Amino acid sequence: MTEKRQHGRISATHRLRWRPLDIAVGAGLGAVSGLIYWSASLLSSWIFPLMTAILPGMAALLHGVFYFPCTLSLLILRKPGAAVYVGIISVLVEILPGNAYNGPMIFVQALVEALCAELAFGIFRYRRWTLGTTILGGLLIALAYNAFLLAFYYQGVSPLSPRGIIGTICELISGVVLAGLTSWFLFRAIGRTGALDRLASGQDVRRV
Repeated sequence: MTEKRQHGRISATHRLRWRPLDIAVGAGLGAVSGLIYWSASLLSSWIFPLMTAILPGMAALLHGVFYFPCTLSLLILRKPGAAVYVGIISVLVEILPGNAYNGPMIFVQALVEALCAELAFGIFRYRRWTLGTTILGGLLIALAYNAFLLAFYYQGVSPLSPRGIIGTICELISGVVLAGLTSWFLFRAIGRTGALDRLASGQDVRRV
């Protein structure tokens, strides 16, 4: 019994240990995510005001673009800290060319989003890599991001006002659809190409 427990601990440690391959793949994910963030930031400068003019709070439907890599990185790497690692790299890449959101708050925001994703998978001890867990991660990020926006960017908006309620509902939809469903199906699509075959996640996808 003792030997089995010891073997279980060794297996769990090996499974969660970062390898050079994981570090390299994470860096690549962070770089691509940073470019997506940078492009989305440019587009949001005219898309978000247009959506707000149609219905205040509706722009939150697209906010998931800024945090879907948190769940995607965990699905691909399956390591504790993957969302934090990829999130920090993505912010560094995003601010390198310069955009309207440069500043220390962007790092705080990225860290909060990443920790919410980590929490969703950490609850299951980084063993459950399912669509349901991914959607939970998206929901937690959406809740935290919505609270972050209300606290630091929309101080004049009450959470119970029509604008606050619409924004919250749209944020949650974005979390489920973009950080949940989109991340899951994107991960599955990438895995089926064989690009992730050297990772446990890619091998699982190819076996199904």
